[in-house]
Order: sequence, then C-alpha cells, then structure tokens
Amino acid sequence: MHAFRSTDLMTSEQLLADTGLSGRKAAPRLATNRVIRGDCIAAMNALPAGSVDLIFADPPYNLQLGGDLARPDGSHVDAVTDDWDKFASFETYDRFTRAWLKAAHRLLKPDGAIWTIGSYHNIFRVGAALQDEGYWILNDIVWRKANPMPNFKGTRFTNAHETLIWAAKGENSRYCFNYHAMKAMNDDLQMRSDWLIPICTGGERLKDGGAKAHPTQKPEALLYRILLACTRPGDVVLDPFFGTGTTGAVAKLLGRRWIGIEREEKYARLAEQRIAALLPLDGGTTLISEGKRAEPRIPFGSLVESGFVRPGTRLWGPGRRVGACVRADGSLDMAGRTGSIHQMGAAAQGLPSCNGWTFWHVEDDDGRLVPLDARRQAFRQTAATAA
Repeated sequence: MHAFRSTDLMTSEQLLADTGLSGRKAAPRLATNRVIRGDCIAAMNALPAGSVDLIFADPPYNLQLGGDLARPDGSHVDAVTDDWDKFASFETYDRFTRAWLKAAHRLLKPDGAIWTIGSYHNIFRVGAALQDEGYWILNDIVWRKANPMPNFKGTRFTNAHETLIWAAKGENSRYCFNYHAMKAMNDDLQMRSDWLIPICTGGERLKDGGAKAHPTQKPEALLYRILLACTRPGDVVLDPFFGTGTTGAVAKLLGRRWIGIEREEKYARLAEQRIAALLPLDGGTTLISEGKRAEPRIPFGSLVESGFVRPGTRLWGPGRRVGACVRADGSLDMAGRTGSIHQMGAAAQGLPSCNGWTFWHVEDDDGRLVPLDARRQAFRQTAATAA
C-alpha cells in the first residue's frame, strides 16, 4: 500500500528504461515470482496488456485520522499513520483510485477478475470507481474479524469487519470460480459471503526490529480462500499494493505465479525474505475438488463403441417400469420410439428433459441394476489410466 503523488506517474517507457528493458523491439516478456519496486500505476502500465489472471488489491484506506489513538489506560494504539495513507482530499483519492483501476483493467485477461478490500472509509468509493471503469461486480464479501480491535472511545460500534469486492473484467467474462472446492472447504455446504477469519496475529505477524512490520498485514487464510476460489495452478496473480507479501506467499504455496508491486523498500525486502523461506506444496496436494462440469464430456456412443455397453443391451428405468434397447449407434429403441438416452428418459417420464445417465440402469453380472453412470465412470477411469 502506498500514497499517490503526481510525480509518481512515470510513463511505461521510463519504467522500462529503469528496468533495463528499453530498446527492445518486441513486447517485454512477463517475468513472474518477483517484487517490482516503484509506483504501482507506472509499473502496471509497463507490463504486457492481457497478461494477468487475477488481481488482489489492498489499496490505501484514506483513514483521515484526526490524531493518535489511545486506549483507556493511556497506551498508544498502532494504527495506519504512514504517509502512504495520506491524501489531500477525496478528489485526490478518487483520482488515484481511477488511475490504478484503469491500469489494472488493461492488465487483466478477458476472463480475468479482481478482488479489492477496504474499510468503510474507502470501499464505497472504490466500488463506484470499479463500475465506472467497466468491471462487473460479482460479490461483496464481508470479512468478519474474529478478534477485532475494540472502539476504545466508546463513541461507535466496534468496527469488526472489512469488505471485499470481487469483480470480473467485464460483464461477459468467463471468470474462474472453483465452486466445488469452496463447498468442500465448508463441510459440503455452499460458501457464504460472510467469512469469519481472525486478523493477522502471533507468529504470522511479521516483525521488523521487534515492532509490527506493517499496520495492515492481511492473514494468509484470507488470501488462501481467494486464490483457491478464483485461480488455477500456474495462473498469474498480481498484487499492486504488495506490502509484506501475503499474496505472493500464498500464491507460491498453491503453485500460482505472482507479481508484487511495492514502493516502500522495507516492505519489499521483508516480502522477498518471507516468500523465499516458504516451500510450495507438491503438485498432488494442490489439486482441488471439481464438479462434473469440469470433467470431459463423454457421449454414450463412446461407451458403445468401446464395449462398455454392447448393442442389444437392455436398459431399465427405476424399478424396471420401463425398458429400452441399445442400438449400434448409441441411440435407444423404446417400444418403437428412438432417440438419445436423455431424450428417451424424458419421454418415459413425460418430462421436457432428463439426465439419462442417472435415469437408465444396466444389469451387472449378478442381475442387479446399477446406474448407467457407473459404466461412464469406469470408462473415464480407463481412459485416464491409458493417458
């Protein structure tokens, strides 16, 4: 996270010159797993367009604090008082927000997405700017802090949450959402839009000289959930307000490629040290649950031509109340009517549609009826083993 100054708006050519990339005729290759030091807008403008799958942004909050915070016992409360969070006016903050969101939009692939987080001080302004820039909002997530800082003055409700906005690059983007992985993480229940996650404390909190290294370090659990939900192994994740590198650490752990942009040298150094010391998961443990939609489509005819279901086999509906015969081309003959397993299943029930894989059953060697889908799974497993 860092502040915005008009002098920070370097051109792409200037940044390329600073990084030794000037003079090349071809577009710069996207180097990943690194921290770029400098202004986030200039750095993003120097990266290739359409090269990033997901952006996580934790921009300055613009807290507008009127003075130091103190506990009832008089002790000082650590808060965001750094220069990078200070803006001259709302207009200045809005101009900064629109500039970095525009740069981020250019970087995203057509089916890319962005997550941005904030408090009540800034998230509504960021949300409006997102929509103005052409992003398509998918969800707002309430991060409920399990251990929030109390309101010491007793003048307001305890501020116990922050808001995340998840948005696709555009209305027609085919964004990544690993729905079944999120359901598996939540004991086979749909993941809700209110997340109860503790703030960053204890051993996870980075220290520098014995003091808290960053005032708003995000917990790894928060980034873990976001990256697992919205990226695949090998995807490129960009964090333009890198801080102490939580996004990069989790991306490395999960086998994603990452780029961090950070202007504060202390934060960049700590982030690099933190990520370098982290071992990534091996390939097998990064696999996630996927629904049947993610599996390759297998026509019933593939089972017929491969011998998993022979022509002439009798298929039965539930309770053997209706039967059909498999023909050589994979269609069914049901009392003189012909069609696919889905069409004939629907006709047998008088319905507009039907999943023929679960409606039709086939006899096993002992004469028991098993769903046709069991033969499909056997075919899929055999094909996967052969590959």
